[in-house]
Amino acid sequence: MADFVDKAVKDIDGRLEELQLEVRRLEAAREALVGGRRGPRRTRGGAATSGATAQRGSAGRRPGRSRGRRGGNTRANQALQLVRDKPGITIPEIASALKIEPNYLYRVMPKLVEDGSVRREGQGWHPTQNGAA
Repeated sequence: MADFVDKAVKDIDGRLEELQLEVRRLEAAREALVGGRRGPRRTRGGAATSGATAQRGSAGRRPGRSRGRRGGNTRANQALQLVRDKPGITIPEIASALKIEPNYLYRVMPKLVEDGSVRREGQGWHPTQNGAA
């Protein structure tokens, strides 16, 4: 019985070594594909392991690129243009036209109301005098 247990433990140890090697290979392949982006095992202040990221400087991003946000209320402006073009349009219709999820628009549209650009009538959205082109 002891021989069986020893062999089973040895087989498990061998398989674990194979799997650990495979994990390292997969992590290296992932790193090559995504560059310096943080994965589940990278810490917030961790050093970048990608040469391309290290060359970009301390910010870890390409010069002249934004930090991920477009700015300028791009989606809000697009939604406002759709409301101008088709008064009474609904959030699902706007989302479909913009190819985004409707839940995002449930945050964007109230901001346009606060700005005085649109008003809501029932389920539809209409431009106001301020929101008219």
